[in-house]
Parts: sequence; C-alpha cells; structure tokens
Amino acid sequence: MAHLPWHAILSAFLRTRRNLVCLLAVLPVWTGVWAQTAPPTYRQAAPSADGIGKFHMGREIARVMGWQGASWLERSEREREERTDLLVPALELKAGMTVADVGAGTGYFTWRMARAVAPGGQVFASDVQPEMIALQKRAMGERRVANVVPVQADVKDAGLKPASLDLALLVDVYHELEYPFEVMSGVVRALKPGARLVLVEYRAEDPGVPIKQLHKMSVAQVRREMALHAVHWEKSIDVLPWQHVLVFRKH
Repeated sequence: MAHLPWHAILSAFLRTRRNLVCLLAVLPVWTGVWAQTAPPTYRQAAPSADGIGKFHMGREIARVMGWQGASWLERSEREREERTDLLVPALELKAGMTVADVGAGTGYFTWRMARAVAPGGQVFASDVQPEMIALQKRAMGERRVANVVPVQADVKDAGLKPASLDLALLVDVYHELEYPFEVMSGVVRALKPGARLVLVEYRAEDPGVPIKQLHKMSVAQVRREMALHAVHWEKSIDVLPWQHVLVFRKH
C-alpha cells in the first residue's frame, strides 16, 4: 500500500473537518423539519374549570375567550394595566414589512401594527371566530386603516401563505390553541427564513399577575413547546408589567 504524502493527508483531514462543521450547522434545521413531521400525542382528561380537558406537553389547554368577551380586550384601562403602548415599538417593525396578527380578535394590535409597517407594508389579521373578524373589519374601517387583510382561520390552520411573513405575533393566544402543534407548524411555514415569531403570554411565574392560571405560561414551557418547530430561541423583551414577550427566529 502506497503512503500518502503529508500534505494530502492534511488536505483530506481539513475537508473532513469542514464537512463536519457544515453538518453541525444544518443539524438544527433538520431537527426542526423532522419535528414538524412528528406531531405529539395529545392527552385527554377531565377538564378543569378553565380548561378543555386536552393536554399538550403537560399543559392543559385553556378555554378560548369567546367574541362575547370582546369588550374586555378593548377596555379603557388595558393600556394602563398592561402597557400595551410599549409592545409594537418593541417589535421594531419597519415600513414595507409583511406581518401577521394571529388570533387578532378585535384588532386591538392589528391597526397599531398596520400603521407601523406603512407605507408599503401589510398585516394579515387571522382569527378563528367569524364574529371577531366582523369586529376587526369594523375597527379598521373606523380608523381608516387600509393595509389589513382579514383571514378566517380554523382550529388547525391560521390560513397564512408559506414563506410570506417577516414577523408573526400572537398576543395571549397560544395557550388557547386547541391544536397548538398544527397551528404553529403552519405559522412557522408562513415565516420567511430568518423571520421572527413573537409570543406574548401572561407570566405563569408571577402569582401577582391577576389572570387565571391556565391563561398564563412560563418561559420554560413556551420554549419547550416551540422546540418542536423550526425556530430557535432568540430573546425575551422585558418591557411589559404582566406579560412575557418571547422572540423566536426561523432557522
């Protein structure tokens, strides 16, 4: 057997090392894609007072707040209590962006986001309740906001076009999704590569937050559930008195 010269051996080693680095770089993407093809098994049990009796990764899914509670979303003291005026600036939206308000409800944040991405930007306002879509349309008309597209979602799909979004925002929505894995798989597919996913949830770690426990989430639980998808944790923006603002980015 002929002996290889030292420079040939070194070249082969470096090529192997580069291949290893490339493999390590794409493993998180492969892991996320694999995870999205393997939905978790939901567990059923007797429902609690505020839950639906369906469990996802150890967490009971909360009951949806119906359109009948829309006045609570629009209450006059909300900005003072939750400092909602701080959220949209924290998202660092730019003119021309395409974004989604998932579980938009009455459009409380929708029109604020629409103004932030104007001119040239657009907001897709997705909700599963037709009554909320109607309230949202009325609110956009009253404020003369023209760059919002209402989207009728269903319980498994937010109805967003793949690779179309620079950012998707869910405010106090994720904990109520009846099919969280399926909905979030679609939302993540709708993000462009490198785009952001932002979840706002009441802090489960803080007993002083005056919200029912099933309507709160901890950072650890959110990160655990988002690890099923092709996004990675980026940061928490701590500007709100009651809520986490949790930022993920698509691989």
